[in-house]
Amino acid sequence: MKASFFLNPGPPDVITYGDIPEPICRPNEVKVRVGAVSVNPIDTYIRNGANYWPLPKPYVIGCDVAGTIVELGSEVRSMHVGQRVWGTNQGLMGRQGTFSEYACIDPQWLYPSPDSVSDRELAAISLVGITAHIGLFSRAQLKPNDSVFVRGGTGGVGAMVLQMAKAIGASVITTAGSPEKATRCRDLGADHVIEYNNESVGDRLKVLAPNGVDVFWETLRMPDFDLAIASMAERGRMVVMAGRDARPSFPVGPFYVKGCSLHGFAMFKEPPEQQNTAASDINHWLRTGKLRAQIDRVLPLSQSAEAHRLQEANTVQQLNTLSGKIVLEP
Repeated sequence: MKASFFLNPGPPDVITYGDIPEPICRPNEVKVRVGAVSVNPIDTYIRNGANYWPLPKPYVIGCDVAGTIVELGSEVRSMHVGQRVWGTNQGLMGRQGTFSEYACIDPQWLYPSPDSVSDRELAAISLVGITAHIGLFSRAQLKPNDSVFVRGGTGGVGAMVLQMAKAIGASVITTAGSPEKATRCRDLGADHVIEYNNESVGDRLKVLAPNGVDVFWETLRMPDFDLAIASMAERGRMVVMAGRDARPSFPVGPFYVKGCSLHGFAMFKEPPEQQNTAASDINHWLRTGKLRAQIDRVLPLSQSAEAHRLQEANTVQQLNTLSGKIVLEP
């Protein structure tokens, strides 16, 4: 089968698009004919040599997947051949990735696909959607009528945070880097959009949320804790999800005097039961139109190396040229 893989980590050029043997299902796995996958920052970190866990050789890149089951392992009873599914958390913790024509996956990491939603959309929502759900509801304990600030309302995770918060009745303030992206944030339901190239985020937050926001979701690799804590309400909750090597200063006094809390997590370490809960809500919001995938572009799987270059330029170099996810199709 065709797949995008590498033997040794390095720059995007180490990715090979070529033939490898089709995977063989273990008794507790299903074989999925891949319809679409998407690129995540963690994919580029692993490809670049982040030593999180041993990798199979060859290592097929990719976490997210949407497609159709074509074979069941002998022990699988919960799914059926011909069923459309989506999921994430592949290519992690030693598991093989998804950038291939077929992938064998443990059903605990797969969820039924809503009939009305395409594989492209589901692949684009997988990791970022489950990440947003865990951060908002398991960690920050978001409630209706709470206020939320999230950086980058058209970004992969940011767009999910924005929409999920609105889905339960919270108010949302977000940021955008252009008038076009600001319009898109409003289309997704944002109550207020700060165009950070033209106005001060901190000054605008003082006006828009004079008593502070209940949840401050930081997407930057280098969190600005001074800004965040000054902008949070009493007992405000802050979520961080990036910045493995970041060592920013932290204003301890204002943080504890306000009774704030800080929540960090890695989605791939969450148990399957927690992720299944997130997927159930995501499916409901997709069916009811409260959650929409944000896709910047769709490429053939053969362009995986170029997709990694684009993702890395936006994540590491912060070029901000992407407005949504990069989706690839075999």
